[in-house]
This record gives sequence, C-alpha cells and structure tokens, in this order.
Amino acid sequence: MFGLFKKTTEAEKLQKEYKKLLKESFDLSKSNRSASDAKLAEAEAIQDKIMALKN
Repeated sequence: MFGLFKKTTEAEKLQKEYKKLLKESFDLSKSNRSASDAKLAEAEAIQDKIMALKN
C-alpha cells in the first residue's frame, strides 16, 4: 500500500521487460530454437539500453 504512488524508473521498466524476454527465450528454446535466438537478441538490445541509462 505504501508503494502505491511510487513511480517506476525507466531502468526498472526495461529490467522487467528484459527478464520477461529472457523467460520467453528459455521457454522457446525447448521447441523453436530460431525464435528463442530472436527473443534473446531483443533481450540483449534492452540490456544495452539499461547499461546506457546507468552510465
């Protein structure tokens, strides 16, 4: 309840998206390797954005 009005930062939003894409990539790795690699590439692009925001 106390975090109700807390705003999430851009880095936190990107981190959440990064974790989601990694999970999707892992799930796809069991059935479709090329789709898994595409999701992993998207996650790496988001990771680069996170690192750019921190610097």
